Amino acid sequence: MSKFTEERISGEVVYVGNFFELHRDVVRLPDGSQAAREYVRHPGAVAIVALTAEGRVILERQHRYALGRDFVEIPAGKLEPGEAHLETAKRELLEETGYAAAEWTRLGLIHNAIGYSDEGIELWLASGLEKREAKLDDGEFLEVFALPFDEALAMAADGRISDVKTIIGLFWANRRR
Repeated sequence: MSKFTEERISGEVVYVGNFFELHRDVVRLPDGSQAAREYVRHPGAVAIVALTAEGRVILERQHRYALGRDFVEIPAGKLEPGEAHLETAKRELLEETGYAAAEWTRLGLIHNAIGYSDEGIELWLASGLEKREAKLDDGEFLEVFALPFDEALAMAADGRISDVKTIIGLFWANRRR
């Protein structure tokens, strides 16, 4: 334990949804005082940088309701109970884009919202792509397209892509090129 550790005294689940749970805890701070902590428990997710043989990256454009606009992102999805990260990555890539990959490389793990969530997103690099058929979930609407990798990287660098998992995925994949 570090000198910054906060000890849970009590807590409650405030909300349980299909995607996450909202918790509120009372904690003892390192100086002995107490404070409230509200946070999201999330099952975890994966995100995939899928590269074609021609050096293009598969991207998606979809509307994100919370921010009220469309975003460009790499394919991603949440873990199902008992499902391994790589299996989730393979399932999500195929469902969302219609691509299957022959080669998979784990890029790393990010925690995208550490101030209020325990969500971890495992990033994967997929190559050796074969086009099959996409099978979007009910209520899922997105456009799949491919860009030259360097163009997508420039979009991440200049702010046209602002999604954190996509930015980090592209930069980590670039390290591997």
